[in-house]
Amino acid sequence: MDTPLRVMVVDDEQLARDELCYQLERVGGVEVLAQAGNGLEALTAAARHELDVIFLDVQMPGLTGFEVARRLLEEDEQPPAVVFVTAFDQHAVEAFEVNAVDYLLKPVDAPRLEQALARARRRLSLERPGGMNNQLERLVRMMESRQIRRDQVAVKVGERFLLVQAEEIIYASLADESINIVTGQVSGTSNYRTLDELQARLDPEVFWRVHRSHLVNINKIKEIVPWFSRNYILRMKDTKSTEIPVSRAQTKRLREYLKL
Repeated sequence: MDTPLRVMVVDDEQLARDELCYQLERVGGVEVLAQAGNGLEALTAAARHELDVIFLDVQMPGLTGFEVARRLLEEDEQPPAVVFVTAFDQHAVEAFEVNAVDYLLKPVDAPRLEQALARARRRLSLERPGGMNNQLERLVRMMESRQIRRDQVAVKVGERFLLVQAEEIIYASLADESINIVTGQVSGTSNYRTLDELQARLDPEVFWRVHRSHLVNINKIKEIVPWFSRNYILRMKDTKSTEIPVSRAQTKRLREYLKL
């Protein structure tokens, strides 16, 4: 029987980590030695554990998955195999497939996960010393160059699609399995299937996932209202002064950013 792969799962969303760990347990042949909720935690855990594979979310606050991968290359002569977990659409992701590492498209399905693990195991057994570094470096550069922010986003209003500038978006919310996008002049729906996909196309320094159902433009916040248990509600700059809750996990980030 093959030795279990020593694995770490890195994602800033606890639910996403739990789901991936559950799927890894079902697939078998792996031992999840660590989890991390951000890039710094991931680097600390990688230094503490001897890992074979890291499942690494691309979009995270602070250090992105790309930056974590770069640091692993700089600090470790034989870094673990990296499997990027992304919200990119299928056509963009196809360009990222390189022999040394792999990708998984959210939401992750079991057969694709098994394939990624098989590839990681094969590479770890066959890779020449230093070869994985070179190929991982190539993949990171490729993904960074392909991570293009969209200047315009299509919003469906009635039967028409209107193009709005990304910086004009005030917020986007998930409601009734649709993504609603609101600007100062336009309110409609998006063809993106998930907020993760939409967020991947926008500037992460400007658009924050303050709640699992809400993505906000931090430059379009009108007022921050203290709420129960030291949480906050954001009052946005749209015509309705929409109120959006801030999750407990994002409250700390908001306090630090705005010096609250």
